[in-house]
Parts: sequence; structure tokens; C-alpha cells
Amino acid sequence: MRVQRRASRFLAVAVAAATVLSMATSAAQGAAPAPTPKPEPRDPAMTLWYDEPATDWESKSLPIGNGALGMSVFGGVRNEQLQFNEKSLWTGGPGSPGYDFGNWREQRPTAIADVRNRIDAEGQADPAYVAGVLGQGKTGFGAYQTFGDLHLAQPANPPSVTGYRRGLDIAAAVAGVTYTSEGVTYTREYFASAADDVIVARLTASRPGRIGFTASITAPDNRSRQLTARDGRITFAGNLDDNGMRFESQVRVLNEGGSRTDDSDGSVTVTGADAVTLVLAAGTDYSMSHPTYRTSDPHDAVTGRVDAAAAKPFGALRSAHVADYRRLFDRVTLDVGQRMPDLPTDELLRAYRDPNTPAATRKALEVLYFQYGRYLLISSSRAGSLPANLQGVWNNSTSPPWSADYHVNINLQMNYWPAETTNLSETTGPFFDYVDSMVPAGERTAGEMFGNRGWVVHNETNPFGFTGVHDWPTAFWFPESGAWLAQHYYEHYLFTRDLTFLRERAYPMLKSLSRFWFDELVADPRDGKLVVSPSFSPEHGPFSAGASMSQQIVWDLFTNTAEAATTLGDNGFANEVRGYLGRLDPGLRVGSWGQLQEWKSDWDDPGNDHRHVSHLFALHPGRQITPQDDPALVEAARTSLTARGDGGTGWSKAWKISFWARLLDGDHSHTMLSELLRTSTLDNLWDTHPPFQIDGNFGATAGVAEMLLQSHRGVVDVLPALPDFWADGSVTGLKARGDLTVDTDWTGGVPTRIALRAGKSGTLRVSSALFDGRYQLVDQRTRKPVRHQRTGTEITFKAAPGRTYVATSALPATVAAPEQTQNPRVPVSEPASPRFGTDELTVRSRGGISRNAHSES
Repeated sequence: MRVQRRASRFLAVAVAAATVLSMATSAAQGAAPAPTPKPEPRDPAMTLWYDEPATDWESKSLPIGNGALGMSVFGGVRNEQLQFNEKSLWTGGPGSPGYDFGNWREQRPTAIADVRNRIDAEGQADPAYVAGVLGQGKTGFGAYQTFGDLHLAQPANPPSVTGYRRGLDIAAAVAGVTYTSEGVTYTREYFASAADDVIVARLTASRPGRIGFTASITAPDNRSRQLTARDGRITFAGNLDDNGMRFESQVRVLNEGGSRTDDSDGSVTVTGADAVTLVLAAGTDYSMSHPTYRTSDPHDAVTGRVDAAAAKPFGALRSAHVADYRRLFDRVTLDVGQRMPDLPTDELLRAYRDPNTPAATRKALEVLYFQYGRYLLISSSRAGSLPANLQGVWNNSTSPPWSADYHVNINLQMNYWPAETTNLSETTGPFFDYVDSMVPAGERTAGEMFGNRGWVVHNETNPFGFTGVHDWPTAFWFPESGAWLAQHYYEHYLFTRDLTFLRERAYPMLKSLSRFWFDELVADPRDGKLVVSPSFSPEHGPFSAGASMSQQIVWDLFTNTAEAATTLGDNGFANEVRGYLGRLDPGLRVGSWGQLQEWKSDWDDPGNDHRHVSHLFALHPGRQITPQDDPALVEAARTSLTARGDGGTGWSKAWKISFWARLLDGDHSHTMLSELLRTSTLDNLWDTHPPFQIDGNFGATAGVAEMLLQSHRGVVDVLPALPDFWADGSVTGLKARGDLTVDTDWTGGVPTRIALRAGKSGTLRVSSALFDGRYQLVDQRTRKPVRHQRTGTEITFKAAPGRTYVATSALPATVAAPEQTQNPRVPVSEPASPRFGTDELTVRSRGGISRNAHSES
């Protein structure tokens, strides 16, 4: 049904807070309210809301999730549709006919050499030819599956519906619906609890006895099914036809008052209740363990979770969920002068596209979008689940785009770019568990396909160890993927300084992949440098030897491995890696029109606007070149990026936010954020490729963090790429490498206060325009001045763990510090306590540079 639009706009209270309205209405009418706990106050600036139900899953439904489970809320008035997922429900893999992990089905002892020889002889090789020699069709790869839909159907249309509101409070991770019919206010709340590993729904009304519906589950036909209802428990279980994967979901329907009936078709009907709570749990027999990827039947685990949650009061479930979520979400705040208008989010998005919309309104959407990326990462990547896939955890199809799989030639990596910088380090656990699980399969592929030590994975994979190849000519061969994934391991160490993680997880991963590349690199007959051959710059151009991205990724791997080995005292391996690094072509050349070359030969076309800008990996997410240390190469990167233009897919625009931030051009970074919101964002704020692809959300959030704080060059750069549009503002809780948490206030684009909380001891180097004038630096705990040195706009001092250091613009009487002094200055009054973390940061070594070496026409 079509509800009345724009009615009762004054109902701008939060969806989660709508129970307060119902209780007030009930009291006014002399009726006892349903026993619903009073929710916490909410921030309208952190709320997506709409004044009509969703009519399209992709662009309008609202997502909730707890890592393993996801649900998309439609908000229909008479018929509510709650599409849900469990992230391990996949076709393909063991049990699927012909599954071979992507490994060659027949021996090809000379295949790679044949391609190399073609490249050496002709300078390049056509992708179709290479796919014919090295590729093969997929068998049993599979796809991520929808689990089903939970329907809540009322017996008749509620008459005279007004005040409809459907919303998602990302500050509490609670979605809901509220509307009024014949003087009764109806409220639904939905949340996916990581604390209890269930999804919870709550239906209330402002008068007793007014809740009635039939709850049922539907699912696609590509599976067997047993659907039963017993004692208010709906059990849906079966096996996927393709691979026999066992699955089960259970929904407990808990009515307060009224009656409940178990129906013969497996549904449950509630009549005349005061309130109803539904608790859903789901699982499969998937396991990350190679080679079977199976474990026990999920029945006992699902039953245990749903029963444990059902035994708790709704208020306790909600409180535990909100506390668990806010422990992560509340770490970061951003204020750039935004003011959220009383507009539904779809209208807010349309208003953003209008240049006449007030700046404060545009900023409100930008801040909401930044925090929405953090919400989506928390909701789709929690301990014990698979990592966020191309759609996070949300999927309504049996054949989603790109199988909703794990593309590892940028997409999975981009999903986790905001994890460390926006203070969500815990969300990386599923990423590391998943990559670790690929190693046994990848070792076999490395041995059989390449004859190498270590392990390998190509450009896309699934949950079943698909580390081999398929045959799409421009997107099948990318053995550098593992090295790129390993970057996240070392970055996690740099951000946390967790030596145990470095020793037990990161270093073994780096060492294994380095050995693969020791065996795989070949000497380029043109100059003797070690190159990747065959190599391919995603997802266009020819195959060649030494494509820039390939070389830059291997440089990154070797550099990280050498540093890790030195830190852990494995000096022998550190020296071995450095030996290869010294012979490696660094993949950095300035071409004929001033561009950073995408290939070792100068083939770049200034008119090429391809969505991939892969040859700028050295700029971001790599740390091979920086404006401070490599101005000529950075200028060439700027030339390449300018030529590519501001268009592209959603994720491409998101990557360009970070590129421009690393180029210290905040205004152009902001242009890319605006482009993403104007042309690549759906009404529910999901990124669209098109179609929906969640990496753009995560990449944009990471890009905003790069605009505000950088630390990849060994110095903490505060507000390195602040756009003029955000001239005044504040940010709290961003993380820098070295286990440092940073809060910043700024006016007129210049910081007025920087607070740094050290998680570890060490030497801290901080760069900011604040230090170009008069300032003071104090220990927040003791209020005493901190001894430090200043060189230009950079200060250096010793930090102690758990201490917070606050730099502020000086009072008028304060004297600026001279160069290279250790003269403390007047203490300032103690600022409000922030949330932060540090360790010693050191400038990284750089690889060699070659300009137009052995270029070919």
C-alpha cells in the first residue's frame, strides 16, 4: 500500500525512540503501555530515515548486521519483508560438481614460460592469448546466497495511516518503523546483535491488544527444505542443491498477551498481543578448514543461540547490543559545521546534488556518509565470521553480481582500508582468519601452477580456497593479490604495535609470500632488473613484463618483510629480502607526457579514463612515494590522476579520494567525495558500481580519514589535506601508526588544538601548521610542559604509554619555540579528556627511481 507522504513531519524523533511516543500516547488515553524499555536519546544527524516503505532491495532497504548475520528492512505497513543472510551460505566448493580450486586440470609445464617468451620477443601479449594459455573455465566456484525472507503479514491493511517513518539509527545500530492508524501508534525495532549472535525484532503499540500478524519464512527453490512451527518456534532447515551445504534458521516468536498459534504450513500467527519479540538465529555447516570446508550440522548451535537470547528480556538484549556496538562506533566523531535538516535521506541526497543547497546541509550528508561506512564495517565484519564480501553481508539473490565474492585485486582490500584509521581495528579479525585459511590451497596452487614455494591467490576467490584461475582475459591473472593482502597484516602491526601478532601471524605470512616472489621474479633482458612476468595492470591493456603495479606491490611486500624480519631479529632473512629488493625494478618511471607510467614501456594514453588507476599503488595504499620525499614522482602521479579524470565507478571514485589526499590536495579529495555522493550513491546510501558494491562506502570513509590524518611516511601529519569546504571543525578518535589516537580542533583550516594519546612508548614525530606559529605542548595528566624539538612545522618528543599530550595555539603572552630547542612553554588548562594511542614512528626506506629506462614506442 502507498502510505500518506509527508504526514506528521514533526515525528522527527528517532525510530528507536518511538517507543517513548507510544508510551506517552498510551498514558494520555488511560491505557497501560506495553513493557518496553526506554531507549537512549539519539542523534538525528546519525539517522537515515524515509517517509515510505522500501520498494526495492538494492536502493531502498535498510541494512542491519552483526558480522555473520545480515538483514534488510523494507518497512511495509501491512506486510513487512525482512530479507536475511548468513554469510557462509554459499553454493560451490567441495560437493559442487567439478570443483577444482581453480587449479589446472591438466599439466602445463611450459605454459608460463611460453607466455614470458612471447612477451620477451614481442614486448607484450594479448590478454585473449594469455587466457587461452594460462586460464580455464570456472567449475563449482559458486555464489553467495540469500538465506530467505521473514514476512510479518497483518490480516488487513491498517486504515488511515499517518506519520509513517522508516529509519536506521547508525549511532545505535537500530532500525525501525513507526506509524499511526486510528489513533494507535505502532512501532517496530530491529537490530542484529553481535553480543548474542541473533537478530531481534520488537513490535509494540500504544494501546494493549493491538499487535497481530502471521510470521512466515520463504526462500528460493535451489535447496531442500523442512519448515515447521512448534511452540512459537519457526524452524527452516535443508541443504543447498548444488553442494549439499546444510543450513538452518530458527525464529522464536515471543508474544506478550494475546494468543499464538503454530500453523500447519510452518508459520506462526499472533493475535491481540500487547507486544511481540522475535529472535532469529541462523547457521550452516561451513568451516574454513581446508580441504573439506565443512563442520557439524548447525542445528545445535542455532538452537543454543536462539534459546539463550529468547530467555533474556528484550531490554537486556537491546542494551547488550547497543553497548557492544557503541564500544566501537563511538570512538570517532567528526564535526565540520554540519546541520542536519528535517528531510528524509533520499530527499537529502537529492538536495546534495543541487548547488543551491546550504553548505551546512551538504556537510551533514558528508559526515553521515563517513560514519555510515564505519557502521557498515562494524555490521559486516565481526569476530567469528567471514570477512565483508563485495556486498558486505547483504544479498537478496541466488546469483548476485560477481557472485558477491571476494575480489582480491582491490575490492577486499578496500573493504578494510578504514579499519585501522577510523579506530575499528577489531573488525580486521575476519579478514586475517580468512586469508590464513587460503594458505593451504594457495600452497598447492603455487606448487602445481608455478613450481614455487610459498602460496598464491589470483584476482578473485570464494570461501572454499579458490586460489587458481578462470578465463576472463582482463581479470583472471593477478598472482600479486597475496602480497597486497599481506600489506594489511603489516599495517595492523604498525597501527597496533602488537609484537605477538607480528611474530605469530604477520611475519609468517610475509615470509611465505616473499619466498613465492623470490622464485617467481625473473631478470628483465632489457636491463637485468627483477620483474614480474607475465604481469597485467588491472583490468586493461596488454600483458607485459614489469607492469608498474606489479612491481610496486612486490616492492611493498619486500620492504614490509625486511622491516618485520629486522624487528624480530631474523637478520639473515632480512638481508636476503633486501638483496632481492636491491635488484627489483621499483615500477616508478616518468613518461613522455610527464605521467607516472602504468607499464615499464611508455604506452600510456593521455586520453585513457579507465576506472583502475593501478600504477598509483605506490602513492596509495602503498608508501613508496610521498610529496615530501619524492616530489618529481608525485608530480607525475598527479599528471596521471588528472588525465584519468573524476569519473569512474563508485569504488574508483572512492580510491581517488585517497589518491588526492596523499597528493595533499584536500579540495580535489572533496570533489571526489562529492562526485561519489552525487552520481554513485543509492537512496539508502549504499555505493553503486553500478550495481551495488560496498567497497565504495568503505573506500570513501577511508578517504575522509586520509584527508584528516596521515602517518604512512613515519610522521603523524595532522590535517594534511583539509578541504576549504571544511574550514572549521573537529575530529576525535582517528588512529595513526604507532598506536596513537588523535583528536584535532581547527579554525580557518589551521589546527588550534591537537591531542595525542600514546598507546606505546617511543619517539613521536608530529607535523602540523599549528607548530608554524606560537603554541604550547603539555602532558594532560601532569599539566606540565613537554620537552621537545621543533624543525619547521614538525615536532619530536618522547611519548609514554597511556599518556595524552595536548598541543594548543599559545596564549598571547606565549613565546614561540625556536628551531631545535627543548624549551618547554607555559602549561595550558586541562582540556576535555579525549580518546586516543603511540609508538616510535620511523621514516621508511625508498626504492630506486628510473626515468624512461628502456622505453619502447
